[in-house]
Order: sequence, then C-alpha cells, then structure tokens
Amino acid sequence: MAYRAPVSDIAFTMRHVAGFDRAQEEGLYGDLSADLAETVLEEAGRFAADVIAPLNREGDRHGVTLKDGEVTTAPGWKEAYRAWTDAGWNALPGPVAFGGQGLPTLLNSACVEMWNSASMAFGIGPILTMGAIEALVAHGTDELRERYLAKLVSGAWTATMNLTEPQAGSDLAALRSRAEPAGDGTYRIRGQKIFITYGEHDLTDNIVHLVLARLPDAPAGTRGISLFLVPKVLPDGTRNDLRCAGIEHKLGIHGSPTCTMVFGDREGAVGWLVGEENRGLNCMFTMMNNARLAVGLQGVAVAERAYQQALAYARERRQGRAPDHAGDGMSPIVEHPDVQRSLLTMKALTAAARAICYMTAAAIDRAHLGRDEAARRQAHERASLLTPVAKAFSTDVGVEVASLGVQVHGGMGYIEETGAAQHLRDARIAPIYEGTNGIQAIDLVMRKLPLSGGNTARAQIAAMRAAVARVMKEGTPLFGNTAPRLRDAIECLDRTTSHMLRLVQANAPAEALAGATPYLRLFGLAQGGAALAEAALAANRMIGEGDADPAHAGRIALCRFFAENLAVGAKGLEDAVLGGAGFLQDAATALAS
Repeated sequence: MAYRAPVSDIAFTMRHVAGFDRAQEEGLYGDLSADLAETVLEEAGRFAADVIAPLNREGDRHGVTLKDGEVTTAPGWKEAYRAWTDAGWNALPGPVAFGGQGLPTLLNSACVEMWNSASMAFGIGPILTMGAIEALVAHGTDELRERYLAKLVSGAWTATMNLTEPQAGSDLAALRSRAEPAGDGTYRIRGQKIFITYGEHDLTDNIVHLVLARLPDAPAGTRGISLFLVPKVLPDGTRNDLRCAGIEHKLGIHGSPTCTMVFGDREGAVGWLVGEENRGLNCMFTMMNNARLAVGLQGVAVAERAYQQALAYARERRQGRAPDHAGDGMSPIVEHPDVQRSLLTMKALTAAARAICYMTAAAIDRAHLGRDEAARRQAHERASLLTPVAKAFSTDVGVEVASLGVQVHGGMGYIEETGAAQHLRDARIAPIYEGTNGIQAIDLVMRKLPLSGGNTARAQIAAMRAAVARVMKEGTPLFGNTAPRLRDAIECLDRTTSHMLRLVQANAPAEALAGATPYLRLFGLAQGGAALAEAALAANRMIGEGDADPAHAGRIALCRFFAENLAVGAKGLEDAVLGGAGFLQDAATALAS
C-alpha cells in the first residue's frame, strides 16, 4: 500500500512534546519558525511518499548485485538518490561552512523518520554519511575537512563506518586490522571488515570509509584503536587498495548493500588519521551516537509504515460479525475489539517511541545551542541518558508493531504479496546493529544512570512526575485513569532507578546487568507514557480554546489507552529488575538441561 507521511502527528510531537516551540521562543533555532519547519516537513513527506516509497518493494524483491567488485543497486535507486541530494535533503543538518543548511537535529530527525518509513533500506545509507560528517567536524584535521566535507554534506559522496570483523563484533578489543605509518603523513591499512552498510554501491563515484585499525605499537584492548579515513578514490583520482569481496544475503533491508570489505590486498589502502592515535574509539563514538538515535528513528519509521498498512487492511477486510455490528453481512475486522486493541497498541507504541526519539534530538540541539556552559552540559547529559532508551525501546517497538501488523493481516500477512512481512523482516535488524539492545541496556545502567551522581536520571523522572501532576490538575473525564496509571509506572521507575544506582555504586555489575534490559523497557514505558501525556495535555488545551480538529480528542484517547493498557506492565518489569538477579545462580544449570 502507499505510504502517507504523518506530517501533522510529527509536527505536533516536535512542537508540544519535544519542545520545538519553547526552543524557538528562546531563540535557540534562530529564524526557523514553526511554520517554516512544517513547510519543510510537508515537502519531505511528499518526497518520501512520491519518490522513495514506490521503490521500497522493488528494492526488497530485486536486492543488490555484485559483479567484478562493483555493486549495483535496484532499478530506480540511483535516480531517487540523485533527486534526493539535488533537493538538498542530505545537506539539511550539515555545517553551513561546508554547504549545509545548519538546521536543527530535531527537524532532521523528523525527516529521517520519513525517509526510513518510505524505505528503510534507502534511509540507512544517509544516516551513516551524516554521522561521518559529525565525526570529521569534531575530530578531523583542517585538511581532511576541506577535502571531504563539502562532498559529504551535499551527498555527492557517501560514507561508511567500518568496525566489525569476523572475530570482533561487539567486542572491539579483538580488532586485528592494522595501520602502518607510510612516512608521509598517511598510513597503509590492511584488514577485513564485515557487515559494512553501503560499503560499495553505484549511487556516488566515491565512498569515504571510516576504519578502525591498530598501529604497530598500539596498546592492547580498546585503548589501542585508531580511526582512519580511507577513501575508495584517492585525491589524485586513482582507486585505493580496497574492495568489496562479498555482499550478505539478509533477512531484510535487501535494497541496502551490506558488504565484506578487504583493505590492503596489495600495497595497503591509503588512509589518514582522524583524531589522535589510539583514541579512535572516542572519535567513532561521535558517529555511533548519532547513528544510535537514527536507528531508533528507523524503529519508529517501520512501526509507522506497518501501522498504516494494518489499519488500511483492517478497514477493508471483512470477516465475522463484530458485537456491535448493525449492518448485514460480515464486519470490517477493524470493528472487532481484539483487532482494535492490536491497532491501538501499534499506534500508541509508535507515538511513544517517536516522542522519545524527538526528545533526544531536542536535547542534542540544546547541548550545542544552549545559552551557557551549564545549560549545554545539562542538555548533553540528558541526551546521553535518553539515547540508549531511544535506540533500544524504539527498535523493539519497531519489531513488535511490525509483528502485530502481520497478525492483523492474518494469513495474508504471512505471505509476501501484501508487504506486511517485509516490514517485520526489515525491522529485525534495528535492535541488532549500532550496538545491540542488550548493549544499550548495559550503557544505560552502567554509564548513563550515574551521570552527575544520578541527578540527571532523577531530573528526568521529576519531569515525568510533573506531566502526571498536570494531568491530575487539568485533565477531563476523557483522560480516564491516565494519571494514576502513569503515576504508578513512574514510581516503579523511580524505585528501580535507586536500586540500580545502589548496585552500580556497590560495584555489583552482575546483579545490575541481570536487570538492565527490563529496566530499559520500564524506562521507555514510563517516559513514553509521560510524553503522550504532554501531547494529550496540549490537545486538551487546544480543545478548550475552540480548536475542533478531531485529532486532538484522538491524542487524549491514545494517551489513555497507553496508560491503562501498556504502562500497567511497569509493575511486572519492576519485579524483574529488583529480583531478576536471582536467575544468575541457576542459569548454568537451566541452560545445560
């Protein structure tokens, strides 16, 4: 089915949940008004729906081909990418000094959602280029910036992130790729990297690879990793000593080439150091953190696409008679209570995940644009806290919602013709790449909760409580039991946060990590519910001001559904967090049986 960009919901979430209006009033976004931002969103939505989305199925069926080291993308892919860059979409968040538009991360994040709803396989490529731009701006030399940034910002060239090796997945300490100084300021890179997204393709005539490798005298472990810029085509126009040795045959995102890259078959691939020697992981994390938010947005994107398709199908498909069906014959399945529950779950989870991702993007903007150092530091810590939640919660939501979409389709969802199965296949990679969701839970508990002695997390919980207090004060009967249910979820989060901080401070990592995944899910439920409450409160205020848009009542109803049907799972998650470490004693026995 056709994709329709939900521009109204996106703009509402940006303005009334993520805080666009407040930032604009404070002057953080310069001359960017809400009206201009919505115009950008409308144009992005049209491009996503009219140009990218029609290629999604073709990309899935056709995939990519590798012949003589050259990768060819699906028919129409190259033309769509050229039209996309010609329209300036790649340059949207780029630095103005290198041809970018310098627009906020929040606005670009909304566009990233739409590119990936239209086609996740298309949208993942630019995500990596944008991350590489950020890494070069932060860590590259003036020479590298001048040589590469303008082309990357425009999208004339793309970029990749080369971390994984056959023996080194999440554990980068095991990397074996080598870099040897050439004596002229360059290095010779040798090694093999796997799972490299858009490592080779026909969309542009050059690809800039950011590669992790070890210098000859590097210390062991992650402290001995350096980052290098290794272009496919050297500045003199000759091909570098690197090649695509194979492409992966994957469960989903077939339109995206996932490559095995070999560096240094002959004299060694020429590369330039980015940042300091043996500090490459720090530099790469600039790119990875950017990508983690973007991958969270992919979870939102595929969930939105799956929901739209399931809703359309449920309105057309007739089966059985719903309890309140008044007409003759069979009911549209959208009238059946269980199908309604499934569709509302899909919509509510998608809206909650979108809100968390946009809040993270807004915090990133404030970390760069805040009026003073204290405000920027506070926003940076908030963004750091929310990033693993945005990535993991949203990508889990993407899989859950896509799976529910297959269920709504019934048997028609299990066959490929409807396209529902593709959404589930595509969604499944997002909880895995850019740091598995288990790693995000570890990061949240071990690194992000302790920020400022736990005060960053406590401030976030206080903001959630404030939203619930406003519901109790301003809410109407339409809110039902929203306030008490969300209050209970937030109190569960508060108790488990204190528990986790005690374990981390007591140097009890095994006990903390045993509950990390349910803790992250609990955080997402509480934060997502509070965010939907903010949206519902704004909608309620507009209704009171005479705004008759029916979407406002829908936002209140969706918040109520989330609070009364999804947030109530918080208590079980709290129990798993507080008592979950008990399984460690019996894990070996249970797994051996």
